Amino acid sequence: MISQFLQEHNILGLTLGLCTFLVIGLFHPLVIKGEYYFGVKCWWIFAVIGVGMCGLAYHISDPFWSTLAGVVGFSSFWTIKEIFDQRERVRKGWFPKNPKRTDYGF
Repeated sequence: MISQFLQEHNILGLTLGLCTFLVIGLFHPLVIKGEYYFGVKCWWIFAVIGVGMCGLAYHISDPFWSTLAGVVGFSSFWTIKEIFDQRERVRKGWFPKNPKRTDYGF
């Protein structure tokens, strides 16, 4: 339905590109805040979201929504890596430590 409109107006790729940009922009602060408040313990939440969204992408027939679900799914998987990288950035002093957390180990 929405894909048909976007394809007829030749803006499907542009719209998906914009949505991908916004998803990545949303996940960036989630990495920072997630590591700040929960540490790397929150990685499994992103794994569940990733698997769920990829499964949803497989079952959705509309190309727009299927692609968008896949983008969110794989962005969630990438976020797992970034959560662990963020811990290293905090260790190096590039980002502030949460003074209320004691599980840093460095």
